[in-house]
Amino acid sequence: MAVSEPIMLSLERFGEICADPAPLIYRRLFAQHPEFEDLFAMDTDGGVRGSMLTTCFDCIIGLTEGSRLPRFELQSARLSHQGYGVPESQLDDMFTAIRDTCREAL
Repeated sequence: MAVSEPIMLSLERFGEICADPAPLIYRRLFAQHPEFEDLFAMDTDGGVRGSMLTTCFDCIIGLTEGSRLPRFELQSARLSHQGYGVPESQLDDMFTAIRDTCREAL
């Protein structure tokens, strides 16, 4: 079994049991970083949160499949989020929130 197979199976199963993971993931992220919630004050319909989460899952899947493109996307996100006052070191906390939410649900 390839290393990527358990990750993909876990994501598929997570998708089956959790139709909309955004509220769970962002609740976890905001519990860890309450100051991040203010950054989404204008995101009244959750579109920005959804888009960011989609990008994160695309990066996880891309890296799992061996693509190099997610590395560039992540570097770009690190630079753009600095403009919002999010330190580069804290950007990875989104992926930790995704991992922990998936683990808890599964």
